[in-house]
Amino acid sequence: MKSKVFTKLLGLFLLLLVFQAAAMEFVFIPILAGKVLELPPGKTALLLGNETLWSGMIALAVALSLAIWVASRTAARLDRVIAFARRIADGDLSARLLHTEEDILSAPEAALNQAAERLETSFAEIESRRQELAAMLDSLQEAVVAITPDGLVRWSNAQMQRIAGTEIRVGRPLVHFVRDPELLACVRVALEQREVHSGRANILAPGRIFEIHAAPMASGGALAVLHDVTRIETAENSRREFIANVSHELRTPLTSIQGYVETLIEDQNPQKETTREFLGIILKNAARMNRITEDLLALAGVESPDYKLALQPTPASEMVQDAIESLGGIVADSGVALESSGAPDARVLADSDAMNQVFGNLIENAMKYGKAGKRILVGARLLQSEVEFTVRDFGPGIASEHLVRIFERFYRIDKARSRESGGTGLGLAIVKHIVLTHGGRVWVESELGKGATFHFTLPQFTQPQTAATQPAIAPEGQAEVRL
Repeated sequence: MKSKVFTKLLGLFLLLLVFQAAAMEFVFIPILAGKVLELPPGKTALLLGNETLWSGMIALAVALSLAIWVASRTAARLDRVIAFARRIADGDLSARLLHTEEDILSAPEAALNQAAERLETSFAEIESRRQELAAMLDSLQEAVVAITPDGLVRWSNAQMQRIAGTEIRVGRPLVHFVRDPELLACVRVALEQREVHSGRANILAPGRIFEIHAAPMASGGALAVLHDVTRIETAENSRREFIANVSHELRTPLTSIQGYVETLIEDQNPQKETTREFLGIILKNAARMNRITEDLLALAGVESPDYKLALQPTPASEMVQDAIESLGGIVADSGVALESSGAPDARVLADSDAMNQVFGNLIENAMKYGKAGKRILVGARLLQSEVEFTVRDFGPGIASEHLVRIFERFYRIDKARSRESGGTGLGLAIVKHIVLTHGGRVWVESELGKGATFHFTLPQFTQPQTAATQPAIAPEGQAEVRL
């Protein structure tokens, strides 16, 4: 470019010399030739000097005019370049230099435009990747927050915002939004000691437990990731409680069996009556262990993801009548009357075997704990889109503090009375899972001294308009309904 500028200036200088020579040749020399003849001999040199001075001044004026014109054009082009650079610096990467002529500034302007295009493309790609990364982090179940070396929030995803319960603002201290000491301690260790630190937050969100992993970032600051382990902890606690309950339930009859067997073995001359009594007790405890085992297998079956139902549209009145007929004999032997309180003919989608187990567990429970009322009522009523079934006893009732837990595994209101009656504490839990698998609801209502009523609902079956040509489709995860 320097050679182009030098060539242009040299050409301009030569042009001025040619202009001056032409002016001297065609303007001043003819004028001088006429005047020299008229002047005295001593004035000729003075006249030549004056004419030369005037020709030089005229050439200088023309040169200055051309220089000013060229300088103004160049300055305007440079002003546009400066304005373009400022727009780029302000983040306007769409700015471009417009050039309509080819000169020495065209190449720099084209190079600047090309650089701006590349910057715009690069920043667009960076922004696109940033948005993709932000969307990915927002979709995570884990809460993520980035912290600057000064302890200020650099970035946080949507899950972190939800857990904090308030808007976490960028550039503000993390302690303004999060007060959990374990999280703050993990972040502080990652910032100060530059090493990964883990912990567990219990008060960050009520009723939820989070595992914290805070790690330093290469660019400075730290990144904290919070993983919700509430369900895992709940499942682990349930597992430990379940194992403890099963062990306790099995240990009692096993201890009794072991004790009576040892007594029979050690007795050298056992009496026939004593032996018969001990064997009866052993048989009773073995039967109890068998019931516990069967109920555990039944509960494991209904809780399994592979549990399937053979759903059939069945009239509610038929289900109630079948329950009374199949269990009436057992209840009658205990001196309790099993009666129907009425049921509609509306059909429900139900698995007959599973419903027999539900009614059997509820009626058996009512017979054990409501025997004093001498009567059990089984009935149903039609709701808007479902049928509500009830099993009611007239016994002592259930205290309100037990109602919310009565469907838990191994939960008993009166443990001594339950063991005496042979209950396992799993019957109502089985009922709950079967009803929920049917897409229904289950609950209990009771008042002390007035008995208890167990309710459960099943979806009502509606005849499809195309039933003649298409089979009805069961709910997802359940067996197909055949008409």
